[in-house]
Amino acid sequence: MVSGQAPDTLAEPATSPPPTFSLSRIRHAGRAAWIQLLKFCIVGVSGYVVNLIVYSVLIRGFGVQYIIASIVAFLVAWLNNFVLNRQWTFPKGAASPVLQAIKYMLVSLVGLIVNLGILWALVSMGTDTLLAQAIAIFAVTPITFVLTRSWAFL
Repeated sequence: MVSGQAPDTLAEPATSPPPTFSLSRIRHAGRAAWIQLLKFCIVGVSGYVVNLIVYSVLIRGFGVQYIIASIVAFLVAWLNNFVLNRQWTFPKGAASPVLQAIKYMLVSLVGLIVNLGILWALVSMGTDTLLAQAIAIFAVTPITFVLTRSWAFL
């Protein structure tokens, strides 16, 4: 071995680390990870229901414009989901609740922007506003799950 050169055992790793999002990692996830996913889905369903109820009441009960109703419904559902995810789904970890709330809000805002784009597009094509909101929420869920799990509640 020449001076300054890495030994052969360090020059090339025997195997490369698995990609972050691989089917192998999903199949071999531990029981705790699957329980966490189930809890996240239950919280998501509760937020979905809260969002649609608030949205529907605002539109049909108070005549609020659909974009404004969507934003208000988002905020109420966000609070519901943050509290339940922080207390039940994800470990509290070392991060402060304020830092987690800020990160979760940023993740949620990304979801809201995508949601509003889908909502606007569907309503522009003639879709009923309640159905459009339901579809938009469903479409945004994978994005918010990945960002929430991998960044917001660390």
